[in-house]
Amino acid sequence: MLLKRHFFINGVKRNLMVDPESSLASVLREQLMLTGCKIGCNQGHCGTCTVILNGKPVRSCIVKMKKVPEESVIETVEGLANGDELHPLQVAWMGHGCAQCGYCTPGFLMSSKALLAENPSPTREEVRDWFQKHKNLCRCTGYKPLVDAVMDAAAVMRGEKSVDDLIFKPVGNDILGTEYVRPSAKAKVTGTWDYGADMDLQMPEGTLKLALVQAEVSHALIKGIDYSEALKVPGVHKVITAKDVKGNNRINGLVFFPGYNKGDGWDRPVLCDEKVFQYGDAIAVVAADTEAIAREAAKLVKVDLEVLPAYMSAPEAMAEDAIEIHPGTPNVFYETKCIKGEDTAPLMETLPNVVEVESYSSRQPHLPLEPDCGQAYIDENGKLIIHSKSIGIHLHHMMICEGIGVAPEDCYIVQNPTGGTFGYKFSPTMESILGVCCLATGRPVSLVYDQYQQITYTGKRSPAFLKVKLGADENGKILALEGENYVDHGPYSEFGDLLTMRLSQFMGAGYGIPNIRNNSYCVFTNHAWGSAFRGYGAPQSFMGVDTAIDVLADKMGMDPFELRYRNVYRPGDTTPTGQTPEVFSLVKMMDDLRPEWEEAKKRVKANSTDKVKRGVGISVGVYGCGLDGADSSEAYAEITKDGVTIYNSWEDHGQGADVTTLTMAHETLKKAGYKPEDIKLVLCDMEFTPNSGPAGGSRSNVVTGNATRIAAENLLKALEKEDGTYRTYDEQVAAGLPTKVTGKWVASECTDCDGATAQGKPFSNYMYVLNMPEVAVDMETGKVTVEKFTMSVDCGTIINKLVVEGQVYGALAQGIGLALTEDFEDLEKHTSLVKCGIPQIKDVPDDLVLHFYETPRPEGPYGASGIGEGPLAAPHPAILNAIFNATGARITRIPATPDVVKAALDKLEK
Repeated sequence: MLLKRHFFINGVKRNLMVDPESSLASVLREQLMLTGCKIGCNQGHCGTCTVILNGKPVRSCIVKMKKVPEESVIETVEGLANGDELHPLQVAWMGHGCAQCGYCTPGFLMSSKALLAENPSPTREEVRDWFQKHKNLCRCTGYKPLVDAVMDAAAVMRGEKSVDDLIFKPVGNDILGTEYVRPSAKAKVTGTWDYGADMDLQMPEGTLKLALVQAEVSHALIKGIDYSEALKVPGVHKVITAKDVKGNNRINGLVFFPGYNKGDGWDRPVLCDEKVFQYGDAIAVVAADTEAIAREAAKLVKVDLEVLPAYMSAPEAMAEDAIEIHPGTPNVFYETKCIKGEDTAPLMETLPNVVEVESYSSRQPHLPLEPDCGQAYIDENGKLIIHSKSIGIHLHHMMICEGIGVAPEDCYIVQNPTGGTFGYKFSPTMESILGVCCLATGRPVSLVYDQYQQITYTGKRSPAFLKVKLGADENGKILALEGENYVDHGPYSEFGDLLTMRLSQFMGAGYGIPNIRNNSYCVFTNHAWGSAFRGYGAPQSFMGVDTAIDVLADKMGMDPFELRYRNVYRPGDTTPTGQTPEVFSLVKMMDDLRPEWEEAKKRVKANSTDKVKRGVGISVGVYGCGLDGADSSEAYAEITKDGVTIYNSWEDHGQGADVTTLTMAHETLKKAGYKPEDIKLVLCDMEFTPNSGPAGGSRSNVVTGNATRIAAENLLKALEKEDGTYRTYDEQVAAGLPTKVTGKWVASECTDCDGATAQGKPFSNYMYVLNMPEVAVDMETGKVTVEKFTMSVDCGTIINKLVVEGQVYGALAQGIGLALTEDFEDLEKHTSLVKCGIPQIKDVPDDLVLHFYETPRPEGPYGASGIGEGPLAAPHPAILNAIFNATGARITRIPATPDVVKAALDKLEK
């Protein structure tokens, strides 16, 4: 049965035949191709699908067509502009850097338009109330820039500002360190930036849609697979299993420390053949004419399993009676020791101030609003082309080719426009599956996860059990650190040794501790596989050490700010790996922050009541920029008739690779008179762009930024005439000189960390951060609210102010979630954005104060360091420390949910 309906959509009358049970979102996207409407959760939780229906904002994914009245007026982001004239909201969104990954942008814009139609002069709190009420979520921005944009747009619409005031315009020909708008911003605010699910709708006829058959247990032997019933479903083309994989059916997990890693890295199957290792593992794939058919047929595939004991935490997998998850490889498969200075055991016996603290850092879910998605096809040259959300296209190419059975030269990976990853796409999640299915069927294929699959199947931050012992002299100088730590890395080893090495590199970072004996172990379990997450190893490290430092300060009766001040890096100090920091800025940062700390202490004390107690906390955060050792990157620069084209593979998952690439190149090319608009970008397509390395580890701004800078410099050298001017394209061609050059940069001063002691010079640059949150604790319920957050950041020279501020705001929101709400532990409970604890706008304070220090880095491009991960290294222990300051209750595990806090408060009373 179909309904015939007449609607006015973006001012045009449309006659439609619709399925009454279809959602408004699906009709807009699939029948009208108005793909500016995004489907994130399909449950009404995230607001990415918000459109205006008869003047009211609605989450169109949960509005059935049978509920949409005849002759309804429907507005989508595609109709927001007036021809070429953008709406003030769109301009404000661009000007405030609100469209980071951009996936939530259309929904926020439509929600904001409805707000301003109802209330042309809202207060900031009214804007926040509106977004909370209408369930508009953002994972990138920390929300504050979004409120700023609404306030500015409202002022323009009231005639109090000019729309021209909302966008930065270069003075002269300089954009370095400015608020220059990212090149992708306009497409994101107009709904024309096509993400993977949009490309899925645009794939040609004959494309097979895929659905996974996934494990519903966490550990089992596979005895057999029966897909005969699935093949009977009309429209099903093939069911692909491990026997259809042409390669070795394993992903190369890239062992980084051979000799210390007891595995070989080849432990993750593309499609499970002998065993299921975790809930959600892919066992088979149904390829059909439509996604709906594929998903229905997948339910008919029967898998015969012999269920095995499932070890859902590191202690369980380390028990004496635990079987090996990967037979032949012990569950504790990697160990790193940080051995610096003197033996700590005798020191601990003599030092007057010693504390030992056990803590737990949780399995944080990434929660991007865009679920994982991708496509694969054979191109006109017979090459296998894989499109995905990969943030390491060359890295993933190296990891999957052998497993899927394709020669490296016959496969390219392309990054689609990406709606956030926050690190999970450092690991291949569906690239190998797409390749296998394309090769097995001989047809183009497309795979789109739903939010449930995104949450339950893709990797998570690896939790860690930490035991830290600190010893200090009578003046509070910390002289010794000992640690014993266990990382729960799930069932697959990839990057587990690298992650665990981060605990050697960052436990004690920021503090000049001369003597360290810190042992860290990586453990296979049957919970979610561990993948990179923003901060990679630092949140676990600082959860251990900065919590212990606060305990030490309390034991000594010393102000926790002062104890840290006495121990932060000064000339003569070295990192935990024995490296001399490239700059020493923490003392200056703390000197400047101290008056605010003193004011905050008075403020929280004055505003505390018996019912709601307030407190302030402090922590230090440090993160290194790079993949360990001599990390390198490449870029190309080419002069054309129209200007200069820059090529690199700086994958963008919201952090602003496009504008940063542009700025890095322009700062050099402006010497020849080139303007930003003269520079074209070709990014993240292996067929055309060089190996710039993955966009992780906060490496790109330093390593790929330097490569891009050098490419631009080499191009100017190639174009330079004897008189110091530069040849045009025509002159260069006429002279028979090269028009395209390569730029390569290597962190040549760096070394790998020694496998036995972790001593070395792993990173050319670091980021330094101070975290100072103020919290309110409801003494009856245990609910904690962060009311203000002050952060001081030294990330070197700022390349783009909007990008840097946006990264910090976003990290603060994720840090608040890490500390208080976010978790992926219960496979029955933690299955949606809301149940996983994603922060909504009211969970993040509007009072966010940022202080930037631009200490030029000797090895950074134009003096820049990284930015993305430093601000997420340690906000969570600062929040826990603030809870202690408020209540006297010491929380040593995250997330500090109300029940956890209430239990600690009740324990105090006893």
